[in-house]
Amino acid sequence: MRLSVLDQSTASRGKPQDLAIRETLALARHCDALGYHRYWVSEHHNSGNIVGTAPEVLMSAIAATTPRIRVGSAGVMLPHYSAFKVAEQFRVLEAIAPGRIDLGLGRAPGSDRLTSLAINPNPQDVHDQFPQQVQELRCWVRGEPLPDGHPFARVVAHPTGATAPEMWMLGSSDYGAQLGAYLGMPYAFAYFFSYGYDVDQALALYRKSYRPSERHPKPQCTICVWALAADTEAEALFQFKSREHAMLEREVGIRRPLISPEEAAAHELSPREQAFVDNLRRNAVVGSVEQVKEKLDALAKRLDLDELVVVTWTYDPAPRMRSYELLAQAYGLQASPKA
Repeated sequence: MRLSVLDQSTASRGKPQDLAIRETLALARHCDALGYHRYWVSEHHNSGNIVGTAPEVLMSAIAATTPRIRVGSAGVMLPHYSAFKVAEQFRVLEAIAPGRIDLGLGRAPGSDRLTSLAINPNPQDVHDQFPQQVQELRCWVRGEPLPDGHPFARVVAHPTGATAPEMWMLGSSDYGAQLGAYLGMPYAFAYFFSYGYDVDQALALYRKSYRPSERHPKPQCTICVWALAADTEAEALFQFKSREHAMLEREVGIRRPLISPEEAAAHELSPREQAFVDNLRRNAVVGSVEQVKEKLDALAKRLDLDELVVVTWTYDPAPRMRSYELLAQAYGLQASPKA
C-alpha cells in the first residue's frame, strides 16, 4: 500500500497565518523522510482556515527542499487561469524536480463567487471550456503538438525537458470521473469532503469508462481521505475536536482558523450540533494507529485501491506530524532514493 499526503495549510486561531505555510514546508520534509509517495497541496481563496492560495508557489519550495517525494497540486482550479500559463508554471516545476511533479486539476472555484470574480474578472463558461483547457494544457505540459489548425499551434511552453508532470483529474462527483476516464488520466476522488456522494459509483464509472492512453494504459485512481492517528484513541478523539468544530462552522458558512481542542471541548453543543458531531464521529477515520489502519485497509480493499492520500488537520503541528509518523510505521514505509 502506498500512502501519500494532502496538506491544506490550515491556520490556527491565535497564530499568524503565514506560520501555516512554514508548517506545510516542515511537514513535507517530515513525510519525505518517512517514505510517503506524494505530497499534494491544495488551492483555496478568501478562506480563514485554509490559507494555501498558490499551490504552484508552495510546490516550488517543497520540491527544492525535498530529495525524493513526488510533489503536486490537488489541485489547480483551472477555470480561473490560462491553460498556457499553468503549463509554463509546471514546466518550471518539472525543471526544478524532474520526474517528481504531479499536476492535479479541478474545475471547482475553491472560493465564493465574488472571490472567483476577483481572481478572474473575465471568466469563461466552465462547462464549455474546462475539457478543452485540460486537453490544451496536456499538450503544452508534455511538449506535444496541438491539433492542426489550432490558433496556438506554434506556441510552446518553456522550459522543455526530458520529463513531464503527471496530470491527475480531481473530482467529487461523476463529472471528474467521466472526464478523467475519457482523457485516459489518473483520477483522485475527494472522499474527505464527499461522504454523502457514492465514491464506489464514481470509481466504478471511471474504471468502466476508461479509455487507455499512451502514458496510462490502465486506469489509475485513488481517494483523498481524512484520518488522524495518535498513540491512544482518547488522544486522537481529543485532537479531533478542532476538526469537529471547524466542520460545524462550515455547515453554516463560517470558515475561521482552527480553535484548540481545549476550546472546542468547552463549547456547549446544541441538539442539532450534537447530532452532526455524532454522525461525523461515526464516519471519521480517527483513533489509535491500529484502529485507523484497520479502517484505511477496509476502505482500500472495498474500493480496490493500492494508494491512499491522507489529509489531517490539527490545531498544533506536533499531533499532525505524529499521526503521519505512526501511519508510516504501521505500513512499513521507507524512504528510498527515488519516489
